[in-house]
Amino acid sequence: MNDSTSPTRLDLLRFLERVQVGDLDRTRRWIAAEERRETERQRSAQARLPAPDWLIEMGLGGRDPVYVHAGGCHMAGKRSRGVMRDQALRALTEGVPACTHCRPDTELGLLD
Repeated sequence: MNDSTSPTRLDLLRFLERVQVGDLDRTRRWIAAEERRETERQRSAQARLPAPDWLIEMGLGGRDPVYVHAGGCHMAGKRSRGVMRDQALRALTEGVPACTHCRPDTELGLLD
């Protein structure tokens, strides 16, 4: 039952090849896009400023400090800003409470 209008085995194999080439091209585009994204992630990570060593968390009004934190403290709120070591020490000696989670007073040598 093979008439002249039926595709030959060779026709079917060439069709399969076109489909597979299309799949391969699409996969290569996906790979290239992912490589671009990864390159951008690496650039962003390199350009990111290092986390500050010390933070002062400000109150709701933004004027009065409410806590001193070590730089990587998970309890530091969104109103925290990075400060230098001497600023953190000064805040602690002036009565700003130390965070009870990261204990910056201990790290700064105020308490043992």
